Amino acid sequence: MRRLAARGAAGDAGEVAAPATDSTDCAQGRSPRPRRLIDLCAIWDPGAFLPSASWKSASGIARRRLNEAETLSSVRQAQLERLEAARPRRPGSRERGPVLRMARQQPPPWVHAAVLLCLLCLSGAIEIPMDLSQPPTITKQSVKDHIVDPRDNILIECEAKGNPAPSFHWTRNSRYFNIAKDPRVSMRRRSGTLVIDFRSGGRPEEYEGEYQCFARNKYGTALSNRIRLQVSKSPLWPKENLDPVVVQEGAPLTLQCNPPPGLPSPVIFWMSSSMEPITQDKRVSQGHNGDLYFSNVMLQDMQTDYSCNARFHFTHTIQQKNAFTLKVLTNNPYNDSSLRNHPDMYSARGVAERTPSFMYPQGTASSQMVLRGMDLLLECIASGVPTPDIAWYKKGGDLPSDKAKFENFNKALRITNVSEEDSGEYFCLASNKMGSTRHTISVRVKAAPYWLDEPKNLILAPGEDGRLVCRANGNPKPTVQWMINGEPLQSAPPNPNREVAGDTIIFRDTQISSRAVYQCNTSNEHGYLLANAFVSVLDVPPRMLSPRNQLIRVILYNRTRLDCPFFGSPIPTLRWFKNGQGSNLDGGNYHVYENGSLEIKMIRKEDQGIYTCVATNILGKAENQVRLEVKDPTRIFRMPEDQVAKRGTTVQLECRVKHDPSLKLTVSWLKDDEPLYIGNRMKKEDDSLTIFGVAERDQGSYTCVASTELDQDLAKAYLTVLGRPDRPRDLELTDLAERSVRLTWIPGDDNNSPITDYVVQFEEDQFQPGVWHDHSKFPGSVNSAVLQLSPYVNYQFRVIAINEVGSSHPSLPSERYRTSGAPPESNPADVKGEGTRKNNMEITWTPMNATSAFGPNLRYIVKWRRRETRESWNNVTVWGSRYVVGQTPVYVPYEIRVQAENDFGKGPEPDTVIGYSGEDLPSAPRRFRVRQPNLETINLEWDHPEHPNGILIGYTLKYVAFNGTKLGKQIVENFSPNQTKFTMQRADPVSRYRFTLSARTQVGSGEAVTEESPAPPNEAYTNNQADIATQGWFIGLMCAIALLVLILLIVCFIKRSRGGKYPVREKKDVPLGPEDPKEEDGSFDYSDEDNKPLQGSQTSLDGTIKQQESDDSLVDYGEGGEGQFNEDGSFIGQYTVKKDKEETEGNESSEATSPVNAIYSLA
Repeated sequence: MRRLAARGAAGDAGEVAAPATDSTDCAQGRSPRPRRLIDLCAIWDPGAFLPSASWKSASGIARRRLNEAETLSSVRQAQLERLEAARPRRPGSRERGPVLRMARQQPPPWVHAAVLLCLLCLSGAIEIPMDLSQPPTITKQSVKDHIVDPRDNILIECEAKGNPAPSFHWTRNSRYFNIAKDPRVSMRRRSGTLVIDFRSGGRPEEYEGEYQCFARNKYGTALSNRIRLQVSKSPLWPKENLDPVVVQEGAPLTLQCNPPPGLPSPVIFWMSSSMEPITQDKRVSQGHNGDLYFSNVMLQDMQTDYSCNARFHFTHTIQQKNAFTLKVLTNNPYNDSSLRNHPDMYSARGVAERTPSFMYPQGTASSQMVLRGMDLLLECIASGVPTPDIAWYKKGGDLPSDKAKFENFNKALRITNVSEEDSGEYFCLASNKMGSTRHTISVRVKAAPYWLDEPKNLILAPGEDGRLVCRANGNPKPTVQWMINGEPLQSAPPNPNREVAGDTIIFRDTQISSRAVYQCNTSNEHGYLLANAFVSVLDVPPRMLSPRNQLIRVILYNRTRLDCPFFGSPIPTLRWFKNGQGSNLDGGNYHVYENGSLEIKMIRKEDQGIYTCVATNILGKAENQVRLEVKDPTRIFRMPEDQVAKRGTTVQLECRVKHDPSLKLTVSWLKDDEPLYIGNRMKKEDDSLTIFGVAERDQGSYTCVASTELDQDLAKAYLTVLGRPDRPRDLELTDLAERSVRLTWIPGDDNNSPITDYVVQFEEDQFQPGVWHDHSKFPGSVNSAVLQLSPYVNYQFRVIAINEVGSSHPSLPSERYRTSGAPPESNPADVKGEGTRKNNMEITWTPMNATSAFGPNLRYIVKWRRRETRESWNNVTVWGSRYVVGQTPVYVPYEIRVQAENDFGKGPEPDTVIGYSGEDLPSAPRRFRVRQPNLETINLEWDHPEHPNGILIGYTLKYVAFNGTKLGKQIVENFSPNQTKFTMQRADPVSRYRFTLSARTQVGSGEAVTEESPAPPNEAYTNNQADIATQGWFIGLMCAIALLVLILLIVCFIKRSRGGKYPVREKKDVPLGPEDPKEEDGSFDYSDEDNKPLQGSQTSLDGTIKQQESDDSLVDYGEGGEGQFNEDGSFIGQYTVKKDKEETEGNESSEATSPVNAIYSLA
């Protein structure tokens, strides 16, 4: 952020007032006595007040000088115009009352007139109110060298003021010009401007000459400059036939233009006859005299012709000279690339190298004269092989860096606004690798007359003394000639009150009869100066030139001058008072200048009040009052800050202001010191400016302008937009070789984001014309790189710059460069052999591009044979990128080779690639198996097909649930070629499933195989398994029964091994133990060891347990009846031998109660 030191406070007189230390008064030529000093600079500060009285009461001089008033700066003026346009107005309103308000933003018109009066006064000029008698003063005139367009009427301006109004007459070539005798000539009303009208015929050239205007009234005569009238000329080029210019390659050449002498001189430029501009560089360039210089001629210069063109200013016409044609004698044929870009192109073309020599100016030394204030142009054009470089030096010192600049590829040195210290010896040094030479130019600075002290109007009272001073300088020293009312002073009647002392006229005890207009003419051989200054003798009492009772509002702490415009003769004295106090204001915070202005060095609140100025001379006095109000300054307390933003982001610039509440504040923005247009991407608020979607055009300085009627504050910030870089330019190819070239470029603007990379692209015109390919990438710090090239490519390059924001547009392409051919060094890539049908094989490859072809007529040798056979190679030559082999077996491997070949030879031996002929549908998968390990899942397994007939890409499984005739929705599953298992979750335990499986190749799905899931078990079995076998209590019961059966078996075994009857215990005598098994009726069941009903039992489908038939039981030992115990517990009956097994099967004894039956009866 940078705050501008431009407050622009209305009460700050630093913009227009003379410094406090300046002792220059408005009447420099008057008597030096302080009491006689005149001051016409007493004005109010611009913009500091508003008149409370009518503007019409202002003096006539202020009204007449409006058009000459000083204007504010462009920035301030733009602010005032916007404020004026935005200020509401009420018809017929007038500011009244003790507190006056600003009725308009711009100060009253008379203020501007007073500003001009002050500026003229500070420079020594004196203005007399126009209602007072005064001699003529020239106010407007044509330039000394007046060139006119012959197609228009001639206008020679001359305007003057005076009281009474002056009359005019003219001289032509120092003789009276009688306007009345020429019907074409007239003079404008109330003006001396001549108008020469050619609408009715006539030749403007007849009126060429030197004109001078005389403005006269009864108090004197004022003269204009001597105006030299010339008619613009644009003569035709003489017809001429130009023979071809024959020149040896490498020799210097000058094509002369010699344009016709025009007025003013025409602008020269060279083009071809087809109006194409001639490209200029340090080898070929146009001199200041219009000639075209070739430091050395090359064969390429024959490609065009050369025509000199002259453009004339007034007629806006272009004349073309007959074109020169060149015939260049050379030892080598034309080759574009080697001609322009060879690292040693001159030797490559057989051109002898030469040391530099000067073509213009010739020789080793020359001289040049220039007038002070003009531009000095020094030029050196040299020949040589290689083309020389030019450097400039000044003997005994440095070139003036602030005024010197180099032009025309360093062949010209221009020094602007030449002064005497720029004289001396300059030399240019032309050098190449063969040597160097120098040319010395001696510069002499002369000067037309220029003012040191220009004479100013002199206003005196009767009896006063004064002087007119006319001092000028020049080289050579100018002479001074005084005239009075247009006549030489020597021929005027003698005046005892006037004394001429060289460049000064002294007046003593002047009287009213001394009024006249004096002319000072100072001249030398390079020009002249003419100034008018009148002497006016007046008796005028003091008068105030400003409206009365003004209100001045000023800003706190500013340095302010209160001026009181007045006039009188003799010169009045001026004093200041505050609030009616009797003491004169001077000293402390107040300072009164000799011209009567009151300066308040630093405004404070207590400085408010009413100030009275009183002007007094011997003829009377006049006074005026001004009321001073002090306002708080406008200050930006939060200023916008410098910002860096990427394109497309949002930026906010703050601007918060504090100001006096009684003043209306306006905040506006400038961009690059011009009013900012607030478009739809911007939002302006009272304290900020927001820019949405920042673009490159938004970059620049933004100034916040906070202004009131009295002052303003400015704060500036710079917005830097990071954008894509500009495109590189001026691509040049050098160091040309068989397989490389050096590419050089000039980087474009990085647009505030450093360039990180350069991408070099190329285009060739044989394989893919118009298509650009990336060649290589380089760091952003380089601008020259060696590029590796391929044979037989007609290259064209371009460069793209890259930064953090993005990529630039591509540069303009370079010139083309073709490399020589060679056999291919590689073979095509991505060679494949694949069948498109079951009985063919298509061999394809990626064709080689321009950078790998290496030669013309690129083709491919295709070879193939079946793998692992002793067959000979089949081969064919192909110009495309595919070949189809027919009549092949299904999916058979082949060995394939593809070799590149061009007209320069074959490429290296290619690698062998394995390809396959076309595929067919695969056979069905083998051993398709369906298993159901439980009621919830079904497992599928299969093996690969016996004949895949290609590359398997997967399996397709389709299955559907069915229950009787009812079918479910078919589901399709796809598997990878390596998957041979699948587990399916059943949706319900009752339905069955039908599965269809097939393998797939690229051709499609092959033969399918179908299987069904097994039938599920009955529902009773399922319920028993679910309801009993899995219950905890059931498992515990079965364990207890098993233990009991085991004990019974042990007892039976013991009893059986003893034989006879089992002893019976008395129920009453021996109690049963808890482990003894006992029926409810007190009987026991016995079985031998082999009788194990639990282990031999089976579960039927209906959920019941069927007991296996026993091989042995206690029943077998009976005689066919059931074994029983007596009341005493003894066993009834004896053991019998076991009958044959077949005889006892189905016997009812098998139905005897057993532990197993008892268990199931409990369940």
